[in-house]
Amino acid sequence: MKTKISIKESLSLLPDYPGCYLMYDSEDQIIYIGKAKNLKKRVKSYFTGKHDSPKLAVMVPQIVRFEFIITDSEIEALILESHLIKKHKPKYNVLLKDDKRFPWFTITEEEYPRVIITRKVDQKTVKGKYFGPYTDARAMYSTLELIKKLFPLKQCKIPRFRDRPCMYYQIGKCLGPCQRLISPEEYKTIVKQVELFLSGKQTELLEELKKHMEMYSIKQDYEKAARYRDSYFDVLKVVGKQKVVSDNTSLNQDIIGYDSDNLMISIVVLKVRDGRLIDKYDFEMTLNQIHSISEAIIAFIQEYYQMINDNEIPKEILIPEEIEEDDKNLIIDWLSSRKKSKVSIITPKLQTKFELIEMASKNATAHLENIKLKKMTELQSDWNEVGSYIQEKLNLPKFPHKMECFDISHIQGTNTVASMVVFINGKPCKTEYRRFKIRSTAEGKPDDFASMKEVIKRHYAKVLKDNLDLTDLIIVDGGKGQLSAAIESLDELGLVHQSIVSLAKKFEEIFIPEETNPVIFPTNSQALFVFQKIRDEAHRFAINYHRKLRENQAIKSILDEIPNLSLNKKKLLLEHFGDIKGIMNTNESEIARVIGKTYSRKVYKYFHK
Repeated sequence: MKTKISIKESLSLLPDYPGCYLMYDSEDQIIYIGKAKNLKKRVKSYFTGKHDSPKLAVMVPQIVRFEFIITDSEIEALILESHLIKKHKPKYNVLLKDDKRFPWFTITEEEYPRVIITRKVDQKTVKGKYFGPYTDARAMYSTLELIKKLFPLKQCKIPRFRDRPCMYYQIGKCLGPCQRLISPEEYKTIVKQVELFLSGKQTELLEELKKHMEMYSIKQDYEKAARYRDSYFDVLKVVGKQKVVSDNTSLNQDIIGYDSDNLMISIVVLKVRDGRLIDKYDFEMTLNQIHSISEAIIAFIQEYYQMINDNEIPKEILIPEEIEEDDKNLIIDWLSSRKKSKVSIITPKLQTKFELIEMASKNATAHLENIKLKKMTELQSDWNEVGSYIQEKLNLPKFPHKMECFDISHIQGTNTVASMVVFINGKPCKTEYRRFKIRSTAEGKPDDFASMKEVIKRHYAKVLKDNLDLTDLIIVDGGKGQLSAAIESLDELGLVHQSIVSLAKKFEEIFIPEETNPVIFPTNSQALFVFQKIRDEAHRFAINYHRKLRENQAIKSILDEIPNLSLNKKKLLLEHFGDIKGIMNTNESEIARVIGKTYSRKVYKYFHK
């Protein structure tokens, strides 16, 4: 229902029915789409009281009107919500990267079906059974070649010759259905085997192949028996290469893992069928700090399982984070009704299942790093455009060829350190990285503002003293407080007009001097990516330095009392023997194997005076 009246009046029209709602901003753009078991209660909740959720705090003030669509059930609302989100792509919904790029296997609906690859699920264009989606097109084409080897189905859409089969028949990759050299019934048996293979039901497939091998052997049709025997052993080789996840050969699971930064979330689905890991799918979703991981996982599950066939829904879905109980139960009901049997969604507590989630999450981390690497390559090849955009957006006096970023690190106030990393034309320049041990704060009393003020003053005082070129842009990690502290130091050094900004992690906001409101870069922009990249690199460098200082402190022990024993040799001893007690309880020859004969005598004598 469309409403052109005030929000207050519109709220009075809301029914006590399930459905979807669409929120509009002042430019009449849809900014959010949601579903509800009860439209009246759900939509009213947006406009009553304060919101703890960062997303709602940002989004609700922008809503000027809303529409709603009534459905017969909550499950219908869930399905409609997914379609509407895909169609309108609202800015405050978590969005899966466009799935039109994902290819599918299709077993065509013909008297003699073929296996083909399609980019769109559309029964009007290609009638048949769809299997997918597949996120790795290269792996999919490799699988197609394997299918052609294992199951000699028809490969030509139109027969090449009227009176004889083509070359595929001669080399054993087709059974000649174009010349009726195989009956439709026997051909359907092979098609069924392909379906089992694509569904990951290798145990059933092996039983099917073995049954036909034995049947034709009894009938003394040895040519067909040999063909089924070869397929049986080829499938067995494929199964043997797959990782065994469980001894339970009836176990069908999807294992979902993730990794994220402030701009995107990488999600990996590991597909386990018959207790074996048979495939991995990688996905990307746009993300920022206003979305929770739980929201992203719910959105992903809804969209991913909308795409796949009912017969590919597993019995069990393992997820890495707890989600709202109402959302969880709704999704379970929806998937169970499609599968026509019970589907479970589990956040693992047991070690074995938790390890599977960890395995999926490691894959997601690798996928996220791969995405970032591609983005970095694109960024470096087009820095003139990206740098010009940053200069214009931040009103910088100079093009940002060189950027220096500062970060402060401490744990519970101990060993406060700072780092400076340098990017030149969008690339890290590690030879110019610097690290600082903060002197101005007392142990146990961290002060990020004072620490930032100190490090900025120390570094740029040295730059001025050594008559070095100043950087084009200074970036400090933090909000307005850190920016003000850094500006104070620059003022004291007479660098009043030096370009400087701060990057606040919570909403990826960039603050500039003398401006109350932050500068917001689009979440999908290369400019925001480079700010995030340099900030993360500064954080990594600071953390590494902090860790090194803590390790060095940990090594300070009774070993310090042994004359001329270097820090490196102390590290080697503790790494090898575990602790001082381990060193005391060993013999001299064993110590010599770790640090050499010269020093082993000193260490052994010290502990055995």
